[in-house]
Amino acid sequence: MPPQWCDLNVMLSREFILPSNRDIGAKLPEENADQRCTYLCGNSLGPLNKRSKALLQEELDIWGTRAVEGHFAHPYGRQWMNIADTVTPLLAELVGASEKEVACMGTLTANLHLMMAAFYKPTAQRFKILCEGRAFPSDQYAFASQARLHGYDPNEAIVEMCPRQGEFTLRESDIMDLIAKEGPSISLVIFSGVQYYTGQLFPMKAITTAAKAQGCVCGWDLAHAIGNVPMALHDWDVDFAVWCSYKYLNSGPGGIGGLFVHEKWENSLLPQYAGWWGHDPATRFAMPPRFSAIPGAQGFQQSNPSVLATVSLLGSLQIFKEVGMMGPLRKRSLRLTSELEMRLMKSRFYVPINEVSAQCLLQGEMNAKDGTTRQGQPGFTIITPRDPESRGSQLSLLFLPPNSDVMGRVFGALSAMGVVGDERRPDVIRLTPAPLYSTLGDCERAALCLEEAFKGLMKAKL
Repeated sequence: MPPQWCDLNVMLSREFILPSNRDIGAKLPEENADQRCTYLCGNSLGPLNKRSKALLQEELDIWGTRAVEGHFAHPYGRQWMNIADTVTPLLAELVGASEKEVACMGTLTANLHLMMAAFYKPTAQRFKILCEGRAFPSDQYAFASQARLHGYDPNEAIVEMCPRQGEFTLRESDIMDLIAKEGPSISLVIFSGVQYYTGQLFPMKAITTAAKAQGCVCGWDLAHAIGNVPMALHDWDVDFAVWCSYKYLNSGPGGIGGLFVHEKWENSLLPQYAGWWGHDPATRFAMPPRFSAIPGAQGFQQSNPSVLATVSLLGSLQIFKEVGMMGPLRKRSLRLTSELEMRLMKSRFYVPINEVSAQCLLQGEMNAKDGTTRQGQPGFTIITPRDPESRGSQLSLLFLPPNSDVMGRVFGALSAMGVVGDERRPDVIRLTPAPLYSTLGDCERAALCLEEAFKGLMKAKL
């Protein structure tokens, strides 16, 4: 094992506070109860880190001792009126942008609405919104409501691109072909950087280039991409992007969001829903009646950001910075996810994806090429792309037979053994070895526990 890997393991093991098996209610022998659980759920909520905990306590203490003066006089130099400045440079580095192209603000869907209000300008000829099928529901709701706001039927305005029959993820060539075919009628192309359900990493640069070639605006939902995969939004000529920070950025439940606006829009695009925190800070507290926007993304700010939410994010971002940001973390992520994948594929209950027909799954059937039928017999496949360059940290496991109780029973068994994943009913469990705190041992243990869970199911059938 490379020395750098060992050193990083030691460092990161000291930074994060992970629940114990006892904390999560795992049913394990007493000697294992206080060991840390196998936490593979950072795609849903990142764990607490010690720096964020300390920063939060500092701000609570300052609230108690300085009260309102904390906005202007802060013993640690983090004046609350400028609190977002502590995280903006780090966020910009993570997404590949300049600081003026990034704003730490709001929440994911609120930011998405602000961006669509600014960028979605449909006309009679160009009014469609192109997105991936089965996008995160909140995105779907936002797309539909924005279409209706402009007087369009969402069924006509929204083009949801689904995988080919019998497949689970989108082909890049199919995306390019559809953009080329429908481009003149598309106003906005907006995909997830990493698809929340399948874990597919979309080719963001290629999609952006294709969309711009057709005269479309191109935006991205980076909820599952930021802190997970490297990005270069400015260089890729992305128009806008939005994200949350409680997944891979570990800012805590309901943590503050963020957005990106390319600097080319700085002088031609004004916020439609202005607020005082987007006003020029030089005159903000003079309370002028007319709005004077901060140039760039920060002009879209509306209210002062939560100090507690921001410093919680700051603690995690400091760790990102110390380990070298996404370059080293991506290398570590590729190794961890490949290790988990390799161990899962060795299971006797694993069914290769090419032996599973998505259409058959929809019909409640599953056939294997080895001449046997597994209909009714528990098993699983991995619907996340095999190509490491087409995924982030997450692996999505689809349990078989479909629409049965297999996923639920396996999920319960994993929890009882101290493995924390994320269930998506009816048939998917997402397991994510996040590089900031997961280890090769976590990958090994998760695979072993999954095997034991299936063995338990088989015994129960006898």
